[in-house]
Amino acid sequence: MSLIQFVKSKTFLVQIAIAAVGLVLFAFGVMKWLDISTNHDQKIEVPNLEKMSLHKVKTTLEDLDLNFVVLDSASYNPNFPPKSVIEQSPEPGNFVKENRKIYLTLNPASYKNVKIPNLFGRTKRQATSQLRAIGFRISSNEIYVSDIAKDVVRGLLFNGKNLKAGDKIPKNSSITLKLGDGNGSGRYSEKTSEEN
Repeated sequence: MSLIQFVKSKTFLVQIAIAAVGLVLFAFGVMKWLDISTNHDQKIEVPNLEKMSLHKVKTTLEDLDLNFVVLDSASYNPNFPPKSVIEQSPEPGNFVKENRKIYLTLNPASYKNVKIPNLFGRTKRQATSQLRAIGFRISSNEIYVSDIAKDVVRGLLFNGKNLKAGDKIPKNSSITLKLGDGNGSGRYSEKTSEEN
């Protein structure tokens, strides 16, 4: 029997028909299984989690059969409660499927501590610019001390206490500058500042 005769035979055609029916049934079964396992046409609206504590987020998302992952803490934002959600993905109002992970960014408990640079001997303008650039506020109530140089930094104060280069205080803190008055007969020394 040649190949052409075999292709035209009843046995070959029956085998092709059985294979075609089997393939159709297999495809139908796979589609049904995918519908069931992927929750096709199921939609859960993502709630707005902004300003919620982690405990409240957990209960809210558990009720909706959703999960969450904390990605990171951002820079402290005083407009949000400490350790609350400031950003989420997917956004509120989007639709997701059951057990979807919601990615969260939290607000830290407070501003991070920033190292005080060595500003002794710098001008008021230089010190102000440098301190503002690293996130501090400058008090308008400068303290003037007897010194030959006018408006030159002779010390820094935070909450009434002297600061040294390398000390760490919270970002956004208010720092008071201790400046030379330009009327002194000699130089103001850091040791004199520490004794006061």
